[in-house]
Amino acid sequence: MKNNMLIKISLLACLLIYISCGEEKKVEKGAVPTLITAEEKPNVIIVFTDDQGYGDLAAHGNPYIKTPNLSAFGKEAMELTNFHVGTTCAPSRAGLMTGRNGNRNNAWHTIGGCSILLEDEKTIAQVFEEGGYKTAMFGKWHLGDNYPFRPFDRGFQETLYNGGGGVQQTPDYWNNTYFDDTYFRNGEPEKVKGYATDVWFNEAIKYVQRTKEEPFFLYLPLNAAHSPFNVPEEYAKMYEDAPLTDAQKRFYGMITNIDENFGKLVSFLKDEKLFDNTIIIFTTDNGTAAGIAKNKDGSVSGYNAGLRGTKGSHYDGGHKVPFYISWPDGDIKKGAVSNELVANVDLLPTLTRMAGVPFESKKPLDGTDMTSVLTAKGNDSERMLVIDTQRAQWPEKGKNSCVMSTKWRLIDGAELYNTVTDPGQKNDVASEHPDIVQKMQSFYDSWWTSIEPEMRYAEIPIGHKEANPVTITVHDMHTTDNIPWNQVQIRQGEYAPNGYYSVNIVEDGDYQFKLYRYPPESGLSLNAASDEIMASSTVDELPVGRSIVFERAEVQLGDITLKESADVDRPYVQLEGNLKKGSYELHSDFFTAEGGRIPAYYIVINKKANL
Repeated sequence: MKNNMLIKISLLACLLIYISCGEEKKVEKGAVPTLITAEEKPNVIIVFTDDQGYGDLAAHGNPYIKTPNLSAFGKEAMELTNFHVGTTCAPSRAGLMTGRNGNRNNAWHTIGGCSILLEDEKTIAQVFEEGGYKTAMFGKWHLGDNYPFRPFDRGFQETLYNGGGGVQQTPDYWNNTYFDDTYFRNGEPEKVKGYATDVWFNEAIKYVQRTKEEPFFLYLPLNAAHSPFNVPEEYAKMYEDAPLTDAQKRFYGMITNIDENFGKLVSFLKDEKLFDNTIIIFTTDNGTAAGIAKNKDGSVSGYNAGLRGTKGSHYDGGHKVPFYISWPDGDIKKGAVSNELVANVDLLPTLTRMAGVPFESKKPLDGTDMTSVLTAKGNDSERMLVIDTQRAQWPEKGKNSCVMSTKWRLIDGAELYNTVTDPGQKNDVASEHPDIVQKMQSFYDSWWTSIEPEMRYAEIPIGHKEANPVTITVHDMHTTDNIPWNQVQIRQGEYAPNGYYSVNIVEDGDYQFKLYRYPPESGLSLNAASDEIMASSTVDELPVGRSIVFERAEVQLGDITLKESADVDRPYVQLEGNLKKGSYELHSDFFTAEGGRIPAYYIVINKKANL
């Protein structure tokens, strides 16, 4: 009798579990699932364009730009009209990757060693990988070019990307132009055919084709429409009669090319029956770079949706950007629009919740789960967030600060704007609402107190078994001087910042330093006047490089100084020395006979045991 009773109880338990599982799989229409079987996990695609502002879309009233595919996508997606990112490239990417403001993780700048995402930050790719997803990234990383900061070190299993912050920047492959460039596939250079944006989207489609049987997380951070404004001529010609500057015509052409590629991706997903169960996000990394321009005669050309400020500004024109999201199987409200405050830092906690991927941060998050906004189940109108523009060697409290709520913006702790009634931020109402100013400033003060202990520089490991040799570029030099952040400036050879690199010698040993003026792949000698790449109507010139005659080179780490004479007909000066493990400030310079100094723009360092 007792055994029969146990059997009946067991059968009843099994039945309840079966019923429960069945109910769980039948997620209520409009709800966001919190537990999903492997077959039901949604794919995730994030398209993240560069330097495209809120006004750089036809759907936002731009009378010139041609973006029909994004307009169509917007009608079948949900739009967030109060979505914010950083005011420049790397801070926006760091926030998306970690759910944490870039000031917390050494990504508050775009150069100067302050765009390297700290090694102990956990990225959205790592979280999805641990949740059983395939992961890939194609495009612009801009969060570190050395181990352990590269995208394939941070959870992306497959990567194809360019160096630094994009095409022709100092760490990018020499002489890239957006056309037929050399990019890095999981760290190894690979020559590709075609225009950069076409390449990234083609890689994405090929990746989905071979991965579609498993859930995938695909990050597509484009380097367009960042300068140089190089674009296939056919796209610039679309704007030849528009009242725009030549740069704007090319900039808009780059965006139209993005739009065309985005349309192809969406059509492909629909043809493959993947669209309905793929979370697709389209957004951008900061305000417009060239969508609006002030001409010499004082007139203005272009369109900025009435916003104040552009890229780099802490007014809304610098960080309020387009945002569309679609997931038919998740019943995100098709064609709906929300003006609730949402930001790039919200994507990690929100997407993991939507996909049923476990996530619990061990560090303070600036973002939060915003699924209630996406499913119209509620809102969080009282939340506040901080955006600022630091662009310096160390963050400074109060510098270019913007405290945001859904309705209000507190600028520099002094100006207050109601962006619902005054989206152009023309009418400062701080004197009328001292209570709101005080409340928002108190939030800022508490937030700053929370981030200060986290601020530190990343250290590039030297002699690590996972990365030996190491190539360091002047892009990551800590200095308050001007840095030659692009290859035009490298060619000019006129920038001589005085600074250092934060490095960590991982073990004692003999080390070899090769100091270059030009990147190793160029094959150019130290004093060479580099070749010229001629301009066309839609591609900028790469000028002839300036010849410089160096007499000697020097490396300094702590109390160790290495010196060697220079043979200007060789590509580099080689120096060697025995180093002890530890953290150092690395200095590396060339000197002329007249006493002039210029830093080695490129350094290759090798632990000699591996030679």
